[in-house]
Amino acid sequence: MTGTIWFDTAGDDTRSTLLLIHGSMDRSAGLLRLGRRLDDAHRVVRIDRRGYGRSVDIGPPWTIEANVDDIETLTSTAAITGPIDVIGHSLGGNVALALAARRPDLVRSVVAYETPLSWLEWWPGDSAGAAAMAAASPAEAAEAFVRRLVGDEKWEQLPEPTRAQRRAEGAAMVAELADLRRAAPWAPEAIEMPVLVMRGEHGRPHHRRGTEWLGARLDGCRTAVVTGAGHAGPHTHAAEVAAEVVTFLRSLPDAGPGAG
Repeated sequence: MTGTIWFDTAGDDTRSTLLLIHGSMDRSAGLLRLGRRLDDAHRVVRIDRRGYGRSVDIGPPWTIEANVDDIETLTSTAAITGPIDVIGHSLGGNVALALAARRPDLVRSVVAYETPLSWLEWWPGDSAGAAAMAAASPAEAAEAFVRRLVGDEKWEQLPEPTRAQRRAEGAAMVAELADLRRAAPWAPEAIEMPVLVMRGEHGRPHHRRGTEWLGARLDGCRTAVVTGAGHAGPHTHAAEVAAEVVTFLRSLPDAGPGAG
């Protein structure tokens, strides 16, 4: 099934554009708090990636490449005009980097928060995504993934329609995680613009190692650690993440007075 992914904009249309890309089993609403801390100085665009939220009926294919295709489609609707700065959380960081590799004319900079590098041989097989993919069905995989992230008690407190929608997103999650394990969706040498790689202070060891791996391979890459945060830092520590983003954007060579 094809279609245009759902998106929302906030902030001043005359300002530079920030594109926020969510991770697996999330949606644009998960980055709303972060967006609100950035839209006073930027035009902020949030999307529901294919297979999730209000874009749940779009797809397959549920791949990194298809996600980049979707964002390119938005450039033809004037929802996104370059140059843009892209912020990706978790798997969304890979979408952001793949977009930057394909469209250096569009992307000015990238911020990636705890982006999985699951195609690498050292990436653990017991991560939340890997564990969920062992489930018997995509719906069960989605439930297992969310339960691991939020806990059984919070899952049980969700209204049944909400739980049903999350299970319906399982097909996209399983497919995109499998796609990410098959091969790297971007090449480090293709990323020529400034990149900020972030992780939470309490991030798991593989995300700490992933931050180091990216910092060593992306030319001029900067890294930052968000105090007190874990993998959900853009949700739970939105103010702290936003502060790091603003500092990064203000440091860019072509940053103007409205950069942060």
